[in-house]
Amino acid sequence: MKEKITIEDIRRFEEEFDKSEKNRLAAFAVTQNGPTASATNYKVKRHLVENYSVDLDAGKVCNQKQSGRCWMFAAYNVFRLKVMEKLHLDNMELSQNYPLFYDKLEKSNFFLENILATLNEKLSSRLLSHLLRDPIGDGGQWNMFVGLTKKYGVCPKEAMPETYSSSRTREMDSLITLKLRKDASILRKAHEAGEDLPSLRAKKEEMLKEIYGILVICLGKPPVSFTYETRDKDNRFIRIEDITPTEFYEKYVGIDLDQYVSLINAPTKDKPFHRSFTVKYLGNLVGEKVRYLNLPIAELKRCALSQLEDGEVVWFGSDVGQSLQRTDGLMSLSNFDYNNLFSTSFAMTKEERLDYGESLMTHAMVLTGVNVLDDGSTDRWKVENSWGDQNGYKGFYAMDDSWFDQFVYQVVINKKHLTPEEIVQYEEEPIELEPWDPMGSLAL
Repeated sequence: MKEKITIEDIRRFEEEFDKSEKNRLAAFAVTQNGPTASATNYKVKRHLVENYSVDLDAGKVCNQKQSGRCWMFAAYNVFRLKVMEKLHLDNMELSQNYPLFYDKLEKSNFFLENILATLNEKLSSRLLSHLLRDPIGDGGQWNMFVGLTKKYGVCPKEAMPETYSSSRTREMDSLITLKLRKDASILRKAHEAGEDLPSLRAKKEEMLKEIYGILVICLGKPPVSFTYETRDKDNRFIRIEDITPTEFYEKYVGIDLDQYVSLINAPTKDKPFHRSFTVKYLGNLVGEKVRYLNLPIAELKRCALSQLEDGEVVWFGSDVGQSLQRTDGLMSLSNFDYNNLFSTSFAMTKEERLDYGESLMTHAMVLTGVNVLDDGSTDRWKVENSWGDQNGYKGFYAMDDSWFDQFVYQVVINKKHLTPEEIVQYEEEPIELEPWDPMGSLAL
């Protein structure tokens, strides 16, 4: 074929296409129903059934609505189980609005500090462009949530309920993004005019005071203390009076967050297995860094299985939109036969997807069950999502092992399920990744 497409090329393509009766039938189906519906494999439902040999009680499914707070919802779906156990409750929710408030405030400070750290960068630099692209986005990582929890604690949903802007964050985010970009221009121009760092930080304090006001107007003022009232499984009334969010966490959640580590599976040549990594300019709290240990996918499965069998659910990050039947809540590589429908191959390895921008972590959820076969292997996993109870099995999804292999990127595991060698590897000085590396993606 020559450099340019010719009319003769198109006629030849057309002739070859028309030779296949299957192609014409595929066109009939897809033009009326779309590729996804036409390629859906009805057989997947037959093996992704809602029964698991290990199935932990997880409470009722929550709904993040029109916000990118999945990482918060997933973490709270882990935390609230401890509250439910200690207070003998059927169900409860922690306030997802509460950490949202402080995450936005901390991200604003984090962004402005990064602007101060890059004052000599050209406006056209890739780094500055990256920092300005999404300074206040909803997404996050496990380590970012740990930092928020240690600093601010948690509270029940009743103590800081949802607002319009917590459930629909786009308008608020747009306004804060506008404000932060304006503030960045003010700081850089003041630096060019010769103002020193103490003067710039004084300006930053005023900027943060304004951001705080926007957040209070949109989300409400976070409680300093609160009273929590509920009834337990035996209908006994419970009142917990005048308790602070940090006290509530310590007394009724009580998870030692320092015992949990993030394991990732990034099978690319630039990320050797059994090494720890961090990402430059990624975070929300100044001074805190994300940290991962990169392991083969079989080791992530081993640790997740061990934690579930120990009676504890697992926070995990994945590329949820890939090969997902959302209505039925089925996560399987067999969901859609696009290859046969279009008479081609769309297959890529996990390494290729990461290297060529086809996949990265987009969403955090919780593993609450797993089906273990007689030989000790696994074939499917139970997933608690945060998209409400209308899809899947009352909001729970089913993931097969092949999907885990290809699209799960991160699991959070108690150190007791790691080998001594893996703990040493995790605690080694991490390799720094560039801010735009796919392992720096945030769960939404």
